[in-house]
Amino acid sequence: MSVTKPLPHDAARLHVTGEARYVDDIPTPKGTLHLAFGLSSAAAGTLKSMDLADVQAAPGVVAVMTAADLPFANDVSPSIHDEPLLATDKVHYVGQPLFLVAATSHLAARKAARLGKVQISETKPILDIEDALAQNSRFEDGPRIYGRGDVEAAIASAPHQISGQLVVGGQEHFYLEGQAALALPQEGGDMVVMSSTQHPTEIQHKVAEALGQPMHSVRVETRRMGGGFGGKESQGNALAVACAVVARETGRPCRMRYDRDDDMIITGKRHDFRIDYSVGFDDKGAIQGIDFTHYTRCGWAQDLSLPVADRAMLHADNAYYLPAVRITSHRLKTNMQSATAFRGFGGPQGMLGVERVMDHIAMHLGWDPLRVRKNNLYNTKASTGQQNRNTTPYGQKVEDFILPEMIDELVATSDYEKRRAAVAVWNSENLVLKRGIALTPVKFGISFTLTHLNQAGALVHVYQDGSIHLNHGGTEMGQGLFQKVAQVAAARFGVDVGQVKITATDTGKVPNTSATAASSGSDLNGMAVKAACDTIRSRMADLLTERHQCDRTDVIFKNGQVEVVDATYTFEEVAQMAYFARISLSATGFYKTPKLQWDRIKGKGRPFFYFAYGVAVTEVVIDTLTGENRILRADILHDVGASLNPGLDIGQIEGGYVQGSGWLTTEELVWDERGKLRTHAPSTYKIPACSDRPEIFNVALWDDQNREETIYRSKAVGEPPLMLGISAYAALCDAVQACGGHYADLQTPATAEAVFAAIQRARG
Repeated sequence: MSVTKPLPHDAARLHVTGEARYVDDIPTPKGTLHLAFGLSSAAAGTLKSMDLADVQAAPGVVAVMTAADLPFANDVSPSIHDEPLLATDKVHYVGQPLFLVAATSHLAARKAARLGKVQISETKPILDIEDALAQNSRFEDGPRIYGRGDVEAAIASAPHQISGQLVVGGQEHFYLEGQAALALPQEGGDMVVMSSTQHPTEIQHKVAEALGQPMHSVRVETRRMGGGFGGKESQGNALAVACAVVARETGRPCRMRYDRDDDMIITGKRHDFRIDYSVGFDDKGAIQGIDFTHYTRCGWAQDLSLPVADRAMLHADNAYYLPAVRITSHRLKTNMQSATAFRGFGGPQGMLGVERVMDHIAMHLGWDPLRVRKNNLYNTKASTGQQNRNTTPYGQKVEDFILPEMIDELVATSDYEKRRAAVAVWNSENLVLKRGIALTPVKFGISFTLTHLNQAGALVHVYQDGSIHLNHGGTEMGQGLFQKVAQVAAARFGVDVGQVKITATDTGKVPNTSATAASSGSDLNGMAVKAACDTIRSRMADLLTERHQCDRTDVIFKNGQVEVVDATYTFEEVAQMAYFARISLSATGFYKTPKLQWDRIKGKGRPFFYFAYGVAVTEVVIDTLTGENRILRADILHDVGASLNPGLDIGQIEGGYVQGSGWLTTEELVWDERGKLRTHAPSTYKIPACSDRPEIFNVALWDDQNREETIYRSKAVGEPPLMLGISAYAALCDAVQACGGHYADLQTPATAEAVFAAIQRARG
């Protein structure tokens, strides 16, 4: 069967040879215009005037547009229409688009965009949490609160109490292919848009709105992205709308792409947080009551901040039962890029907070943090007379909790206990270099928390020669979604995956799609494709049962053939038979995730279909004189259910771990006092390189089916592995703790400077 096989990525050869075509590689007609934005140099203020005469007179410039020139809607927001394409009377962050230039070349447009003479009456920007709180600058009337129990009483009555604060840094997406779009005007006012986007339907909606047209007048196509990580869920709207509007006004094709610096200055990042906590616990380290307060800087527009902050609250428990808990979330409006979706979508930030608490409790008790973690895990198998510890703070039952078994297995296979003892010996014998080791778990909920997004469609054609054409609403950003879904189709028809062709995601073929996000791509689209294939297969089977006077169960599709009780046909022969019998060989498929029921205002219900789990052990070394550090080894055991493609899944796990550890160690975003992003290029922003990966990197898959009825009982693998990188941060905390008796108050990102500062605090 095609599923379960570790087949290579469908475009692997094209990737390595450079033949893979991205938006900026698409050949364009003669006369195509290239676009660039003129950007604000102020973080906050009133737009007084714009003298664009020099821009219009610059070589190659064909058109210049301001907000007043836009024909219909001036909005590219994915949520509450608070994000104009071009600024009107106010500016809200350094890098906000003010005007739009169309020129005969990319370079000419960029040069001209810098010639605008803009006068802005600047006001003091709101940049930090304290200022936002003082001015009540937020996106909801007050904080959102989820929880249960009498938290104050539980903390006060516990034998031990601690409190602390953790700064959780943001993160730049740093996709290899920047934001890009191409608009091709059609007859009758229609528009075709090629976009590097995770959400073609949203691009379709925003372009139609900007052109004053119904959605059927706009077709959006996405063949592939060179990385997305959430950064192309909403951030591509501005480019696509700009291209479409200028294409409509000039009648010429328009292309736009950001250079790396512009991309980092204009687009949103992962939300940064400050997490304050107070916790009461017993002599076994078991939490009795805990109070979290999340402060998140959302940037100037709402974007997706509310659901991101919600998911951070929903993952504030991670793998642990919290009997009395309160999670308070402040969503603060600040004069910076609008923070947006990023792999994990708030989950990593919430999870990191409780993992920090586990380490803090362990330090207080003088224990191995793993002992504290195990004493706080959910428990779905309580002994007689004991209470099941299996309900989340938001009321969802944890029904498939496999982390105890996974932890035990990884402790054994990674030789954790022996290595921890060896780390202790090393640290006692070395003054300058200190080692640390940590094991952290992951419990990540799978589904969009906005329930209606949990749906998908597919379109499947079988041609009379037996070849199969497949289209679905998911987008390919390098994660291997297309290959997995092709394997599903091949398995349903019993043919080789080479017979299946997946074409570019296209709003004209599958409408009303959700973003490829929330780790749902394979779950949703795989099931939709299965439904479509099964419809066609049933029609083919009915034809054969009628001809051979047998039951449908006697018709078997496998190994490129169709077996009946007294005959065997090739799949191609059956396709031809169906065609000549005038039987439709085309079908749509649809799927909606079951069992979901969620009230985000009350913070109660079942927002997730199931949970994906993982465990990681990381060992690090730090230089106490400089704070420099290295990841020496990582051992991972990750749950993907019954894997659709083990090769692709292991690649996702490896990449997720490295990206997660980069978020918590080297990737630092710095804004100056005027709100200008200073880390806006590879020279100033440090993503992990090949040399930063662990020298020893062991990844294994947990071999067990999903208890829920997903596509071939698999589990999502896109986002959960990123949070395995938390073990690298916890290991650094462990190494710093070896430097002194005071609490290792290591903040993130744990750069060399942050590690060095924490060492000094640990030494008192």
